[in-house]
Formats: sequence, C-alpha cells, structure tokens
Amino acid sequence: MRESRRVRRRDPDDLVARQLRRVPSGRKSLPGEFELIARLTADVSFSRRTILGPGDDCAIIRRSSNDQLITIDSMVENVHFKMGWGSAKQTGIRALEVNLSDIAAMGGTPHSCVVNLAVRPSVELEYIHGLNQGLRTAARRARVDVVGGNITSARELSVTIALLGDAARNVLRRDAARIGDDVFVTGTLGDAALGWRLLAGEMRVPAEARQPLVNRYLEPAARVQAGSRLARLRPTPAAIDISDGLLQDLGHILERSKVGAEIDAASVPISEAYRKAVGNDLTYALSGGEDYELLFCASARLSASELTGRLGVAVTRIGRIVKGRGFKLSGAKLPLNSGFDQLRARRSR
Repeated sequence: MRESRRVRRRDPDDLVARQLRRVPSGRKSLPGEFELIARLTADVSFSRRTILGPGDDCAIIRRSSNDQLITIDSMVENVHFKMGWGSAKQTGIRALEVNLSDIAAMGGTPHSCVVNLAVRPSVELEYIHGLNQGLRTAARRARVDVVGGNITSARELSVTIALLGDAARNVLRRDAARIGDDVFVTGTLGDAALGWRLLAGEMRVPAEARQPLVNRYLEPAARVQAGSRLARLRPTPAAIDISDGLLQDLGHILERSKVGAEIDAASVPISEAYRKAVGNDLTYALSGGEDYELLFCASARLSASELTGRLGVAVTRIGRIVKGRGFKLSGAKLPLNSGFDQLRARRSR
C-alpha cells in the first residue's frame, strides 16, 4: 500500500494543461502529437480503481479479486463508418459501445480502457474533440475509466479500443448451450443493418422510419446490465452479442457447444421502423449484424416474459437447442449471406 501511495495521479491543472488552454480554440489544423494527447486528456476524472491515468508509459490500475475480461475492437473509416454519416460525437460513442457489448456478452462489468487513435492529416481538430467527447460520454455512462492510449498518423481515421472488465462468478460463454435449452434474443434485430444501407445510399424507406434505423446504427447501446443479470441465472446460459448477424453468431455458439438448433424465423423480433421499411422481409434481421443485442441459450423453464422482467429489457424466444450440428430455419428462406465477415467485406467503400 505504501508503494501505491507514492504514485500520484496527474493533476489536470498542471503546467501542460495550463499551456494548452492558451491554444486558440478555433484552430482547425491538428497540433503535435503530445499537445493533442494533453488536450484530449485534460480534466479527466477517474474512479478509485485507477491509480495513474494518462501521462506515463503505462496506466496503473488496482488489482481486483475478480477474474479479468479483456477485449479489443477497431472502427476504421471507409470500412465501418464514413465521417459524413453522423457526428464526431456519435462516432466516439459507437467506438466504445461495440467494445462494451463484448463485455456484456460475457456477463462482465467493464472498468478501464485504452484508446489508439489513428488520424489522417486532413482531419480537423474540431472533429477529434467531438470524437473524444463521444468517447467520454459513453465511458461516463458505463463507469469506465479511459486510462491511456496512443495517437498516430494514418491514411484513414480509425479508433481502436482495448477494454478491461471484471468477470462475473459464472462467466457467460459460447460453449455452454445444452440440448433442451431455449434460444432467446434481447431487443429487436435488423435495424442497424438497414440504417447502414440508408447511410450508404443503397435503399430508401418511408421518412418516419429512416431516423430510428439510422440511429440504431450510429449509436448502438450495449446490453451491459442485461448481461450482468443474465450471468446470475442457473444454470449459466451460453451467450454471444449479435455483431455479425443472428445466424452467423448463433453458428458460433452451436460450433463451440457442439449442438444444433431449430429457429423459428417468424418469432425473430423486429421493430415498427423495420416493418415500415421492408415489411416482413427478415433478411436483415437474420443476417444484418451490428445490432449488439444479446443472443443466449437458457433453461426452457424460463419464459420470455420472466426473462424480460429479470434482465430489464425485452426478451423473445426464437427457437431451441437440439441434438446434431448447425441450425434448421423455419418460416423464412435462408439468406444468401448468413452474416458479415470482416476480411471479405469492405462495406463502407
């Protein structure tokens, strides 16, 4: 403990921060690396877990009695987003939420992250500040400390976040599905996939449906609280977050658990905006991806209504786990593509 006390947090009112406040706020061009880092990290507050945040070679975080979860994800310009699609703040929010969703899928509690920001020279300072504001907003909501990171030059803007979290006593895993379990999902599916296509100019929908769909893509909401509550169920469910499409992500559970599934497509929950956009075409709900809802397999003794009450979010039963391998889909045609593959698609181009 004595050694810990000698390590002092950086004071946001230190000499560097005071110097930065003299930089004209209207400047559009990016400052140097160290000046930009200092500007982005000035006045950051931390929880008691963080002993030392940005400013040294490493952050220092207090040890936890829990097992630790760690995940990393990237958002790359012209692959995952385009700057003109939403605000810089929305990009920052989305960058952290997609990582939070991985922690949610394991039933954990996120606590600390580091950020790597790759910036092309033509990006204006105002955009970087907006992105940082979005990141801070999402971090504050999730009670996550942004404890450090890196800034580098690149041909395209990208945000990479490594996120740490505390594991629950019983971690949600993909290999825990049991024959006889029911298959459930939270929320509604397919909105984000439609939102992406609207932003890319690939389709048109009624005016009243456009904004809800676009917002689901630009500002996903990780189901952290629902995941934490899900981890308290016994027996512990198998779970995954829906990032690459319902059927593809279900396939990961089935492969790891060495079981099969029967899925009723007609039961897959879709929103009113989705229905106004494409009617009863379930292609995007089955294979669209980027919903960041939870897909889980739990005891058939639990009803969807009971799970809705326990998790604090709408839950729908869509099928069951059976003997065998792979899944059988009823009520709809199997989409040509079951989901998104990062290395085979460059969707924003």
